[in-house]
Amino acid sequence: MTRILGIETSCDETAIGVVDDGRRILGHVLASSQEFHRPYGGVIPEIAARVHVEVIWQVLEAALAKANCSLDEIDAVAVTSGPGLPGALLIGVAFAKGLAMALDRPLLGVNHLTAHLYAGEMHQPDVSPPYIGLVISGGHTLLCVVHPGRHIEPLGETKDDAVGEAFDKVAKLLDLGYPGGPVIDRLSSEGRADAVPFPRHHTKGSFDFSFSGLKTAVYHHVRDTLAASRESPPAAASRHAAVADVAASFQEAAVDMVVVRALRACHRTGFRTIVVGGGVAANRRLRQRLAEEGDAKRLRVVIPPPALCVDNGAMIAGCAFEMLRRGSASPLDLPVEPNRPLGA
Repeated sequence: MTRILGIETSCDETAIGVVDDGRRILGHVLASSQEFHRPYGGVIPEIAARVHVEVIWQVLEAALAKANCSLDEIDAVAVTSGPGLPGALLIGVAFAKGLAMALDRPLLGVNHLTAHLYAGEMHQPDVSPPYIGLVISGGHTLLCVVHPGRHIEPLGETKDDAVGEAFDKVAKLLDLGYPGGPVIDRLSSEGRADAVPFPRHHTKGSFDFSFSGLKTAVYHHVRDTLAASRESPPAAASRHAAVADVAASFQEAAVDMVVVRALRACHRTGFRTIVVGGGVAANRRLRQRLAEEGDAKRLRVVIPPPALCVDNGAMIAGCAFEMLRRGSASPLDLPVEPNRPLGA
């Protein structure tokens, strides 16, 4: 039995988890600084870093308590070393280095994006490479092939906004607040997905994503059709329904662009399994569409539960198990890599 502590501070969540043998989650705890960023409509890096400093020790204690173990029972310390916000990464890496030195345990620097895909393998232990990997979050939207040995073959990525960022920006256009993904997901259930024919950007033969055209189309629609309802009381009465229709139509277009590319990747490569990770993988419509398309085309679609889709320490600890087993410990001068690519 190998017990690894995983630390994740790449953005605004301070998360720590404890995992046995790369698969069995003993406990994981997350503290978010989201409420401090909400007034600004997005993550403020300085605020995120400060909150990490303030709460990381309490999160560690809570995670150990939930796992019913002590620091002395930890066999290795894993930490996200990139990609992410530089200041936020520094807090987690510095904390991990201190623990590794104090406990005389191996230090393991983990790729945050690779860990998001590994969360799917933790959720379904019989899943292993090769498979199509889809990472969708506020900062990343990319498609790849995960080969045995965790060799990553990139297929496509966003050329502008990540899909989660597009959700946040559309929510701002609709005065729905921050973060945009969960509120659009909820509101869409009250609207009609075919109410507004928003465009889908599909480049023939390409796996790359682009959400800027969709976001611009929403902007023009809001400006031309919803602005008047702010001024007219009679129109204001139906504004909620109109906003719900826009939210549902936008979500349907965004989900469609993601699903089409994932299915195209399966068709092109011949692989029959799709593993999805990242915060946007918690979106209910995306999960539904992928499940429906997977059933229709006899594909296996693996999406972790929402708690493992968001940034979390368990996926970092789990992903580090293979690194430890093959002797890939990191040096104590491990640097942070804010722009670390998938698989590196």
